[in-house]
This record gives sequence, structure tokens and C-alpha cells, in this order.
Amino acid sequence: MQQEKPLKEVIRQLIEYYRLDRKLNEATLIEKWEEIVGKMIAIHTIKLYVDKRVLYVELDSSIVRNELNLIKSEIVKRLNSYFNKPFIDKIILK
Repeated sequence: MQQEKPLKEVIRQLIEYYRLDRKLNEATLIEKWEEIVGKMIAIHTIKLYVDKRVLYVELDSSIVRNELNLIKSEIVKRLNSYFNKPFIDKIILK
């Protein structure tokens, strides 16, 4: 007889087994971008994606790009704090 498990635990095991946690974190980052960095940066963000622990951010404003460049390390800290684990190593602005 199999032991019953809570649905939350079964979903967590499936995510681990199929190694989906990174993709789920990427999707969450994109969805929560405004909440994490603020409305002004989010408004000027055109494209956002993660590749090999590097966050690529494409912006439509050189002014916002320059401002964000000054606080990249703070944004990395905020992102990693949001996910409660090291998720992003660096940010590349385009």
C-alpha cells in the first residue's frame, strides 16, 4: 500500500525529477520583474531572459540603462534574495 503525500510534495518532487526549477524561476522572474525592480525600470524593459545564470535586460532608454548599470549588483542581490538562493550571477544590459 502506497503512502499518501500532500499534493505540494508531489509537485515539488516532479519539479526536481524533471529539473524544471530553473525554468520556473525564470518565468517567475519575468512575471515579478516590476515588483522586484520597480515600475520605472519595468516600464522601460523591452526584453528579459536568463541564460546560464546571467540575466539579460534589454531597455528602450539609455538613461535608464545607465542608471541600472550603477545598481546592477544591488539588483542581483534583490533577485537572489527574492528566490532565497543564488539564481543570478550577473546582469548584462542591452
